[in-house]
Amino acid sequence: MSEMLYGNTPPFLCGINGTTDSIDEADVLVYGVPWEGAVTWGDFTGCEMGPKVMRLCSGRYSGYLPELEHIDVFEHLTLADMGDVDVVPADVEETMDRIESFAADIWKTSKFPIALGGDHGITYPIVRGLTKAHPNKKIGILHLDTHYDNMPHQDGERFARSTPFARLYELDGVVNESLIHTGIHGPRNKPATGRYARDAGAKTITSNQIREADDLRTFAGELYEMASANVDVVYLSICSDVLDVAFNPGGPTDVNGLTSYELLTLVYEFTSRGIVGMDFVEVYPQQDPNNVSSHFASTLTLYALAGHIKSKSSNTPS
Repeated sequence: MSEMLYGNTPPFLCGINGTTDSIDEADVLVYGVPWEGAVTWGDFTGCEMGPKVMRLCSGRYSGYLPELEHIDVFEHLTLADMGDVDVVPADVEETMDRIESFAADIWKTSKFPIALGGDHGITYPIVRGLTKAHPNKKIGILHLDTHYDNMPHQDGERFARSTPFARLYELDGVVNESLIHTGIHGPRNKPATGRYARDAGAKTITSNQIREADDLRTFAGELYEMASANVDVVYLSICSDVLDVAFNPGGPTDVNGLTSYELLTLVYEFTSRGIVGMDFVEVYPQQDPNNVSSHFASTLTLYALAGHIKSKSSNTPS
């Protein structure tokens, strides 16, 4: 599929033969949410450019992963790029509603959705869209991040990038005891944020706990069991800064984070057990002249899809 999605921007992972412009033919639906909210901090702005640059960088990749039993993802799955949510930069509430509506329509297809952000504030309306499309489903969440992102508000804004999990704690359909803040570390968290998580019933797993686990794949399975307890589906939300800054020059500067191997392994293990959909957020291309973080999005997506294939195979009746 060689036609541009818009302007000079190709569909995500357009360099391979597994893409289509037909929703009916697709197994996986990718969409962008080029949104940075009204409240920003310091020089880290511009993640609304993330979806565009991740698409531009994705053109050089195939679906082949020799390290995962030589799987070629696009021998098993077909991907369609749905374009971007039509955000309104000056209107936070309207944008949240548009993201919810767009996501709800995608959830109704029962395809596997992957959202490219954008700031982390997009996760709340995406999950709210899931509850709108499937109101009877109970949802667990695996949240991979340096930070809790669960402040009640930031400078009065309820939908800032530091607040989505506070909103998710309040959302009917989300089971807080099955919401796992994973990879949390560092002094850019505040003491109150850990208390907010504990008081809501959510669980915290730190980066040190991941690194010090006897076996990372077994530990990933244990985390998945925590997130899947007493729910119907598990959603995966990943902030780029769960990676150590050495692996993530296009994200906020946080040290003592995960390696790329650790994050990719967790994502593969989670999706191989059954994930309903996911997002990848907080890539700031202008901080990253070589677009390392934007390139990483392709590998991350392919690992997630390789796990999704394994999950589908495991759940196929014999």
